[in-house]
Amino acid sequence: MPYIIQFIDDAATQRKHKTSIRPIHVEYVAKNAHRIIASGGFFPEDDDFPNGGLIILDADSYDQAVEYIENDPFFKNGIFSKYTITRWTKFIFDHKRVIS
Repeated sequence: MPYIIQFIDDAATQRKHKTSIRPIHVEYVAKNAHRIIASGGFFPEDDDFPNGGLIILDADSYDQAVEYIENDPFFKNGIFSKYTITRWTKFIFDHKRVIS
């Protein structure tokens, strides 16, 4: 079942610190690609450096989604400390209606 996980970087997050953690985060995401339907960063209008993100995770339960996000190196290293998790159902997917 898909779960949407959203997070925004904490206001005190230093760009240099996030940049140093990013390779470990990217490795974690790639290692879990088989569980990820989609993933990407949030970008401010005036910058090309992400300040949060969204993950659509295929998980069997809410607890599995929590386990995934709380093991993300960005979470473990204080880049963000809050997140939301919402169960999600496709209605339109890949430009097509999938639910009647």
